[in-house]
Amino acid sequence: MKQLQDKVILVTGAGGGVGRDIALCAARNGAKVIVNDIGASLTGEGNDTTRAQEVVDLIRSEGGEALASGDSIAEAESAQKIIADAITAFGRIDGAIHSAGILRDTIFHRMTPDDFEAVLRVHLFGAFNVAHACAPLFRKQENGALVFMTSTAGLIGSFGQANYAAAKMGIVGLSRGISFDMARFNVRSNCIAPHAFSRMIEAVPGRTPEEQEREMEKRRTKTRGDQIAPLAVYLCSDAASSITGQILGARGNEVYLYNQPRPIRTLHRDDGWTVEKLAATLPNAWASAFTPAERTKDVLSWDPI
Repeated sequence: MKQLQDKVILVTGAGGGVGRDIALCAARNGAKVIVNDIGASLTGEGNDTTRAQEVVDLIRSEGGEALASGDSIAEAESAQKIIADAITAFGRIDGAIHSAGILRDTIFHRMTPDDFEAVLRVHLFGAFNVAHACAPLFRKQENGALVFMTSTAGLIGSFGQANYAAAKMGIVGLSRGISFDMARFNVRSNCIAPHAFSRMIEAVPGRTPEEQEREMEKRRTKTRGDQIAPLAVYLCSDAASSITGQILGARGNEVYLYNQPRPIRTLHRDDGWTVEKLAATLPNAWASAFTPAERTKDVLSWDPI
């Protein structure tokens, strides 16, 4: 018995990159897959639904079942249509993996409101729209799994990606909230912070062309989408039925479990605090505990294994 035998799984952004690898992995593990991708550019413009159909054709050539979807997850009505089409085609929905995304990278003081909103609409609003469309069906069948892609850009830090970081941290909060609200219906919700070579890393600012090419070559060989896909598929399987509300990572042949914010230091005064008292006490008391201004490469400083 394959891990996702007879389950119906939606994968957004599945026309290329990590989403494509996830869709193929899900199908090879027995799932019937809704391959969703509008075929937009890296920054969100354009539409080419042939990319989704190509993945569907590949799944079918391997003996699997799949449906192509070119509807946008950035709009609630379109997300509802995706799930309705899945029900029409396959009769149910068991899981959704939200991998779709765009980038509008720029240093913050040059970021436009449109740059900010466009990224949040695909990543964060898309996550909500997909989950919200699935929720009534998951509730009725008392089972379901949601997997969202977060990022170390939000969890740790990245240059020129305030919009992307905000969206990805918003997804963490959304997933955690869903894990509480839907637990009574045996619905699970988890996040993955992936590391893989894809077109989405090509636009990250702050590197020289030489640094960018070295990073590209390393990721092409050591951090691939097919190394992330098994974790996403596993989280949709019954074998992961006890895992919810977590943040996991995949990088090369490594998988991670990330911690989540908890108080790490306290200060107490019986007579209460004033601005002056805080100024006199807090900096020295907590200096060693403040989170440094590190970026992902500073924290994950070793090469992928």
